[in-house]
Amino acid sequence: MKKLVFFAFIFIIIFITFPKQGISQTTDSFEEYQVIPDDAIRLRILANSDNEADQDLKRLVRDRVNEEITDWVEHITDIEEARRLIELRIPEIEAIVEAVIKEEGNDNEVGIEYDRNVAFPTKLYGSFLYPAGEYEAVLITIGEGKGANWWCVLFPPLCFLDFSNGTSVAAVDTEEVEEEESAEVKFFLFEWFGWS
Repeated sequence: MKKLVFFAFIFIIIFITFPKQGISQTTDSFEEYQVIPDDAIRLRILANSDNEADQDLKRLVRDRVNEEITDWVEHITDIEEARRLIELRIPEIEAIVEAVIKEEGNDNEVGIEYDRNVAFPTKLYGSFLYPAGEYEAVLITIGEGKGANWWCVLFPPLCFLDFSNGTSVAAVDTEEVEEEESAEVKFFLFEWFGWS
C-alpha cells in the first residue's frame, strides 16, 4: 500500500511539472529563430552550378555584396527609404559582383534583378519553416544559376543568420523525422519498480 501511495504522489508531481517544462522548451526554441517581417528585402544568390568552385565563388560574392549592402541599410528604419537606396545602387552591386568574378579568373555572366516577386523555395531550419513564395529581393544569378542558392534578409538586416544551412523541405529525410518522433521515453520510477 505504501508503494502505491508513494507512486501516486510521484506520478502527480510529474504530471504537474512536466507540461510546464514542455511549454518553456517550446518558447525557448521559438525565440532562437528570427521571424522575417512582412516588409523585408531579401538577398538571394544563385550559383552557376553545385561544383565546389562555383559554390566558393557564390560565397565570395555573398561576402562582398552582403558587407556593402549591410553598411548602406544599417541605420535605415523605413522600408521605402531602403527600397529607393537599393534600387539606385543596383549598378554598384553589379560592379561588385563582376569585380569578384574577375578577381577569381572566372568568366561567368551575371544577372542582377531587384523585384517584389522573386521566387524562393521552402526551407526548413531546425523546426522552423520558411515558406516558399514570391518575395521582394535582390536576385544575383551567376552564370546559369543552376547551383544551390544562398539567401538572407537585407532589410531589416538579418544576414547574420545563416539561412544556407537550412534543408529544402522536399529533401527532408522522413525516416530521420520518424526516428526522432518515436524516441523512447523512460521514467526512472518505472525502472525503479521494475516496470520498464
